[in-house]
Amino acid sequence: MRPPCEIVVQKVLPAIRAELARLMIEEGLPQQQVANRLGLSKAAVSQYISAKRGHDISFPPDIEERINGLAKSLAGNLTGDEAVSSLCSVCKGIQSSGWLCKEHLQKNDTCTFCIRK
Repeated sequence: MRPPCEIVVQKVLPAIRAELARLMIEEGLPQQQVANRLGLSKAAVSQYISAKRGHDISFPPDIEERINGLAKSLAGNLTGDEAVSSLCSVCKGIQSSGWLCKEHLQKNDTCTFCIRK
């Protein structure tokens, strides 16, 4: 048994974090500030921006736009609660777009969970 949420933890969240870190660095934030705002270590941010973590998947353009908006908000004055809510919104968007189901079916072609919803 391999539920879709495993893909979220192993692939989706690292990919979102990698993109957020990259975009926040582009906005001019130093790695330590990016780490603080994402609740990560500076070493983790370094691995995300150097493509050692979280760069093995890509998202549809609409999801990329949501991640970009979240990065700009995080580079600004977004509170911790607002950041969590926004990240959850991005993740829910990924789930509702059907992207997660396609990824899950590639890993487990006998699953019909998403189809039954």
